[in-house]
Amino acid sequence: MRRREFITLVGSAAAAWPMTARAQQPAMPVIGYLSTGSRESDPVNLAAFRQGLGEIGYVESQNVTIEYRWAESHYDRLSAMADDLVRRPVTAIAAIGGTPTALAAKAATSTIPVVFYIGIDPVEFGLVASLNRPGGNMTGVVSHELVAKRIEVLHELVPKAAVVAVLVNPTNSYTESETRAAHEGARSLGLRLHFLRASTVSEIDAVLGTLDEIRAGTLLISADLFLFDRRPQIVALAAQHGLPAIYAWRECATAGGLMSYGTSPIEAYRLVGVYAGRFLKGAQPADLPVQQNEKVEFVINLKTANALGLTFPISLLGRADEVIE
Repeated sequence: MRRREFITLVGSAAAAWPMTARAQQPAMPVIGYLSTGSRESDPVNLAAFRQGLGEIGYVESQNVTIEYRWAESHYDRLSAMADDLVRRPVTAIAAIGGTPTALAAKAATSTIPVVFYIGIDPVEFGLVASLNRPGGNMTGVVSHELVAKRIEVLHELVPKAAVVAVLVNPTNSYTESETRAAHEGARSLGLRLHFLRASTVSEIDAVLGTLDEIRAGTLLISADLFLFDRRPQIVALAAQHGLPAIYAWRECATAGGLMSYGTSPIEAYRLVGVYAGRFLKGAQPADLPVQQNEKVEFVINLKTANALGLTFPISLLGRADEVIE
């Protein structure tokens, strides 16, 4: 072989080696983030999810890719979005936004690991075999069902109110479970419930427009993410009708709602991120018990109370985690 041919051959091999080495490097794992909400409405909880991932050693765009699918409160889009993530394909799925996303992910795959965050019994809905030994490809985080407790707080604040209006989203499969729990809570206090059903912006206006007609004394807002996204509209309508209202999330109280009582979504999203990161490390959902989100927050907005002419009893003020003055 001539010297010039030898040099050319060696040079070509050296130039090709880095490209070959780069091609052999494994691609970053991909997490599918399936949410009923929107990127704009979910920044704090999304940050908590990323924090959980970081605790396991994963940082978005550095060693993990996140594929986002936002349903923007259109629950009928979730099935197609879940199927799209499975075709992508993704390494794991974080089903964010309660029962609708969890059920959509379950229908889309029986093999890709899924971590959910819901407020109902996952065994009852067939998501896991048991809380300690989930089996299958799903596990997650469960928040306490607190609708009965919210009714109790409303009754303690306004004991003479005999009728509680309950605003729910009929398209959310969680509503049936929440409705049963609400009836049980109201029955123990001798209260009557009047359910108002809304799944669109115009329906919210229409059903809350009947509050005077049904003689509701208080208002309870379902723990539904579509209704959560519409909190400015709902808070304004409750104020317009002069009705004491309770919500599931503190953001509703900070937006002008009278009070909120519910588990902290920030902690739950962090735990979801931790489990998603553990999936990437090779952990199997069947071996990871469903976790309970134990952190409950009670927030009172005294500005709104004053506008409604309400005085909170010391017993409630003393239990509040935050009082907005």
